[in-house]
Amino acid sequence: MEKSSETNGYLDSAQEGPATGPGEPGTTAGRAGRCAGFLRRHGLVLLTVSGVVAGAGLGAALRGLKLNRTQVTYLAFPGEMLLRMLRMIILPLVVCSLVSGAASLDASSLGRLGGIAIAYFGLTTLGASALAVALAFIIKPGSGAQTLQSSDLGLEDSGPPPVPKETVDSFLDLTRNLFPSNLVVATFQTIPIGTEIEGMNILGLVLFALVLGVALKKLGSEGEELIRFFNAFNEATMVLVSWIMWYVPVGIMFLVGSKIVEMKDIIMLVTSLGKYIFTSILGHFIHGGIVLPLIYFVFTRKNPFRFLLGLLTPFATAFATCSSSATLPSMMKCIEENNGVDKRISRFILPIGATVNMDGAAIFQCVAAVFIAQLNNVELRAGQIFTILVTATASSVGAAGVPAGGVLTIAIILEAIGLPTHDLSLILAVDWIVDRTTTVVNVEGDALGAGILHHLNQKAMKRGEQELSEVKVEAVPNCKSEEETSPLVTHPNPAGPAASTPESKESVL
Repeated sequence: MEKSSETNGYLDSAQEGPATGPGEPGTTAGRAGRCAGFLRRHGLVLLTVSGVVAGAGLGAALRGLKLNRTQVTYLAFPGEMLLRMLRMIILPLVVCSLVSGAASLDASSLGRLGGIAIAYFGLTTLGASALAVALAFIIKPGSGAQTLQSSDLGLEDSGPPPVPKETVDSFLDLTRNLFPSNLVVATFQTIPIGTEIEGMNILGLVLFALVLGVALKKLGSEGEELIRFFNAFNEATMVLVSWIMWYVPVGIMFLVGSKIVEMKDIIMLVTSLGKYIFTSILGHFIHGGIVLPLIYFVFTRKNPFRFLLGLLTPFATAFATCSSSATLPSMMKCIEENNGVDKRISRFILPIGATVNMDGAAIFQCVAAVFIAQLNNVELRAGQIFTILVTATASSVGAAGVPAGGVLTIAIILEAIGLPTHDLSLILAVDWIVDRTTTVVNVEGDALGAGILHHLNQKAMKRGEQELSEVKVEAVPNCKSEEETSPLVTHPNPAGPAASTPESKESVL
């Protein structure tokens, strides 16, 4: 368990008293000490937020220079290095954390926490899908945009939209990804549309790591050496994460700046697809700012925004990288150190959540599906709406945790309700805007789920300790009598009355 003295940031700052004594006024040295302490605790958060702001300013300043593609590539190079470092650390972090997390929990706790996590992920994603469909029908983002063409938005060189396929084939591919035929190949290949392409099959690796951790736990003493190896590997990986985190502000600044420079005509995009962008972002704001915090409060009776305040760095990373998987290292570090979540909980639930919990993606996909239906003047029936909800909830499990990963799954939804997929290029035009809030909501759902599980696990442990103490108290008066009548006790005076009892005459042999 994480001790409160080992956590920092928002957990400890709430418990700290004033730096000066009650009779001492706030001296200059005292104020300087408090200021230094604040910067030491929250320096990384301030640097990360400053990196986002500086990147926006840098991009706005360089837009007037009309940089060519090569120069934009040079500008984005520091940000590309950040993405490569984060992706490099994903594989050892996911595998080692899940193996050590599954091995550290007993079978009953693993089953109970796993069941709660699956229910939380499924219900929140289904609720997000329902919210998105309701907003899309109220705001009607596709009305008035029927004449919009891809060429109007400068999408001639954006490439073809995803290849459509049967819905059944999509879910068969999802099952194939759960059971990779080769674990080494699964580290760099996945099966999104029936053929293997580049991209880590993190879903199969998650399932294998969970099962391996449970198997090592079953081995007992024989598996302890390998469990210690994965624990040490996991701790070493977290040290690497802490080093990479200090490069995050620099990488984020150039990621945001290069993306702003790449924008062609932002005014045309906003005026043409403004209602679609507004509907998606409003859904993310309602779900991430109201629904998820409310669920956290109902279960824990704690302030959810204080919990989220300790996660500003991973939220800024999610906003800049648009990747749930790339945000996983910083999320795991901050949720343990700033919010004091048990390592066994965070390292068990966060890798799973980064793979299967996609609340933001479900909102974005449902809004996009209704938008394309309205664009083509198609009246959606109740059966088609139900199909959108179920398909979006299920397909978000297989959505890749990478930029624009959710666009691929929209083709599955459109195919399920019989809509054309050629309008997906319009979604791609503004995906770089919507995908940022999508990723933030995705990782927020993972973090609040870990906080809820941590709270429930703490309550269960306290209840178990209380029951154990009550059993011990009740057993104290009987200890002496049990010792006297035990068949293992050899009495020095067999002629005494105690020797005539049946219990003392029984032989152990």
